[in-house]
Amino acid sequence: MTTTPIEAVDRALAAIARYERPDLEARLRQARARLQDDRVRLLVVGEFKQGKSMLVNGLLGAPVCPVFDDIATSVPTVVRYAEQPVVTLVRGDSRIEVPVDQLPVYASESGNPGNAERLDHVEVGLPRPILGEGLELVDTPGVGGLGSVHGAATMSALPTADAVLLVSDASQEYTAPELEFLRNAVAVCPNVACVVTKTDLYPDWRFVAAQNQAHLEAVGLKPSFFTVSSTLRWHALQTGDQDVNRESGYPPLVTYIRKKVLGEAESLARRSTAHDVHAVIDQITSSLRAEESAQSDPASAQALIDQLSAAEQRAAGLKERSARWQQTLSDGVADLNADVDYDLRDRMREIVREAEESIMDGDPTKIWDQFTKWVQDTAASAVSANSVWATQRARWLARRVAEHFDADREQTLPSLQTSSGDPLRAVRALEVRSDEKFGVGGRFLSGLRGGYSGLLMFGLLGSAIGLSLINPISIGAAVLLGGKTIGDERKRIVQRRQNDAKAALRRYIDDVTFHAGKESRDMLRVLQRDLRDHFTALADQLKRSLQESIQSAQKSVKASSADRSARLKEIAAELAVLEKVRAEVTP
Repeated sequence: MTTTPIEAVDRALAAIARYERPDLEARLRQARARLQDDRVRLLVVGEFKQGKSMLVNGLLGAPVCPVFDDIATSVPTVVRYAEQPVVTLVRGDSRIEVPVDQLPVYASESGNPGNAERLDHVEVGLPRPILGEGLELVDTPGVGGLGSVHGAATMSALPTADAVLLVSDASQEYTAPELEFLRNAVAVCPNVACVVTKTDLYPDWRFVAAQNQAHLEAVGLKPSFFTVSSTLRWHALQTGDQDVNRESGYPPLVTYIRKKVLGEAESLARRSTAHDVHAVIDQITSSLRAEESAQSDPASAQALIDQLSAAEQRAAGLKERSARWQQTLSDGVADLNADVDYDLRDRMREIVREAEESIMDGDPTKIWDQFTKWVQDTAASAVSANSVWATQRARWLARRVAEHFDADREQTLPSLQTSSGDPLRAVRALEVRSDEKFGVGGRFLSGLRGGYSGLLMFGLLGSAIGLSLINPISIGAAVLLGGKTIGDERKRIVQRRQNDAKAALRRYIDDVTFHAGKESRDMLRVLQRDLRDHFTALADQLKRSLQESIQSAQKSVKASSADRSARLKEIAAELAVLEKVRAEVTP
């Protein structure tokens, strides 16, 4: 392509202005708007305290993200280009600018523990060249790890990301949650890279890096792999020492981001722009060539009109509900809804089975904190896996619909909104209400009640044979029955706690299933609407182009020889202009 994508769209708009095709002009203007707001989103993810924030700071050469030795990031921090440094808090539709030095107050666990401010994310604007190229960095929270509720929110953002950096320090090899996250990331994101940090702190970092690469190969993953030291990078930035900078490992990572992430995004934008421009130019030129054929040979015009009319009928049929692509879309979304719902419920049922087995092993109050964390993290992981699978199936369905719309041409799909947001944000915490205690006082009263019954019963029996009410037999019976009553009461209380815990568990899982299912259905409904509108618009454009071709051919039959000769020259000139624009826009 000899011109930039935006320049190509502007030239195409100028070339078709004379043909009064607002539908085609609207298509090109949408392409132009997409290019103007085409940020490349790079997610930086990883477990707690792995060096994600320092990595972002090292990439940008500025202390953007708060860094503490024992305090983690609590809110996603989105860093993009701005003429002047600015920090904006985003909560729903509300956007509030705050002083730059207040960023740690809202983005870290020290100032905003557990995201008590309920912020969606914090936006930071900086005047940095790499950001000016369209890069948008997202530093994600590491609180709780990749399998936690925070991890589920990170996973739900994967479909919107153009690239992902999984950050893990050199203190240990990859964990199972990290490998599982990588498998999911590779499934829905075009560019995934692994970064091992803190190589300056751990002498065995080369061994750990080699083991990590072996683990990746063992599970069939081959992402790009980098080892870095943010401390050396920061020292190099402050001193300008290029040798230290190379030793930090950052130059290969920056090259990867510029060439692989930004470069591929630009290449994709060029291909998409070329497709839109070519499709519009082709529709205009097809009408002109049909008119040219009719003007050159009026005798064959009727045959051409018949061919165009048949094509116009086929284009009109694309808008009918009985069209193949319409049926594929409708049936596909219905099947996908059922499959996604079944998959989610099946995962939740398995969690309930495992959790109830754990509850029935003993008193749940003794392990409630650990049990709650396990249930929440496992449910979050299940929801994330379900979301990734739904995204994969949705994209497959979109490609299949495009094939059935026109099997002879490759169709550019619209920007599919396959990210459902954080489905666990509205889920209530897993809590159990059990006020019944069984302390020393309770055990004493239970034992006293049972002991009194035993003493009285066996004392009366003993009195029948001449013994006193209080005798060795009645005392022994009192002790035995008192102990049994205490044991029975303890079992009753534990059983009640188990029942309360199972009820709380089922309420929580039902809540998770409800909200996650609602998010999936919403995502698929938006997908169906976007695909329907996109292909309906393409059918309208094709039908109108064929109608204009038919009208031009019909006019040529009635034109005089002189008019046809003049018109042929005009058509040749117009085609030359359009072909020149088309030639300048190559993918």
